[in-house]
Amino acid sequence: MQASPIRKLVPYANAAKAAGTSVYHLNIGQPDIPTPEGYWNALKKSMPEVLAYGPSQGLPVLRKAIATYYSRSGISIDEDDVIITTGGSEAVYFAFMATCDHGDEVICFEPFYTNYNGFASMAGVNLVPVTSSVENGFHLPDTKEIESKITEKTRAILICSPNNPTGTVLSPEELQTLSAIVSKHDLYLLSDEVYRDFVFDGGSHLSTLELLGIEDRVIVMDSISKRFSSCGARLGNLISRNKAVLDAVLKLGQARLCPPTLAQYGAAWIYHHLSEDYYGSLLKTYQNRRDVLMEELADVEGIFFLKPEGAFYATIKLPVKDAEKFALWMLTDFQYNGETTMVSPAAGFYATPGLGVDQIRIAYVLSDERMRRALKILKEGLKVYLNTVE
Repeated sequence: MQASPIRKLVPYANAAKAAGTSVYHLNIGQPDIPTPEGYWNALKKSMPEVLAYGPSQGLPVLRKAIATYYSRSGISIDEDDVIITTGGSEAVYFAFMATCDHGDEVICFEPFYTNYNGFASMAGVNLVPVTSSVENGFHLPDTKEIESKITEKTRAILICSPNNPTGTVLSPEELQTLSAIVSKHDLYLLSDEVYRDFVFDGGSHLSTLELLGIEDRVIVMDSISKRFSSCGARLGNLISRNKAVLDAVLKLGQARLCPPTLAQYGAAWIYHHLSEDYYGSLLKTYQNRRDVLMEELADVEGIFFLKPEGAFYATIKLPVKDAEKFALWMLTDFQYNGETTMVSPAAGFYATPGLGVDQIRIAYVLSDERMRRALKILKEGLKVYLNTVE
């Protein structure tokens, strides 16, 4: 398994902090927005005398709450279609395990969420990359290129929309293209929809659960981590209308006993009770931060990226030979008025060796003021690096 590009430079960040330098973390998708107060209240009200095992598929109250959440978007699923997982991470791992045998292949569009590599390694699955390009905003290549990667070992296509690490939102036409491919080649469509509520500029999200004709081929993986600013709760879910898939996933769930019991009561509360005002405010906050990113980097010579359409990430091409060396240098050799910035080298989000070496991923999860400060430091550091190192 590869080291995570999101976390591999953490020891250097810690060393910088120990030396008295403040570090702005743009490397990790950790929201700074407070977890909804109702979550904590629900936990306190639900504290049992004995914190016992729950059902392997998750508490009925949470599974029903998730089904209700989707119904508000016009998506019809039954609570029996939902299995609660230990984070969205386990949902992806379970999806690999339920659809693939050891040595099977899953097509994935690079750059992709780096931990897919780890989950695939754990499951004995080979990720087959199809490369997308920063020049067109990381949208899908044509059908022929995708189909050229399909072999007798291919079992699924994995997507993430809105995308981590690029911020790309797949269009309805792109999703229909994928629908036709999985139907034609008898594949599953694994869809990471963790950021489904973060689509900017008045756009909307089309869930793969809404695609007609492939209802039994779609597996959705989701999480409360980003939507409800509760990454540490470690609660996600897997949704499928395919009973054979659900039966397989339940066996995996039984093997790990149950997802975190107490946290599920808090999650059920927020799924049921948070209003459209909450989602609207959250969307506005991240769109504003996206706009700060665009404003601050618009005039930097040699930087290239298109406006992110959703989530809270951007993959950015820099005028450097090796973005990882630059990111490391920012932590070990540079500080601006006692501060520096940490970013993620983007090469670790690619499966093809040599790609993304001049790119970084930025997570715009800081307040507007802190984002502006962090990006100013990044720009100053880049200027010094280009003049003195490269």
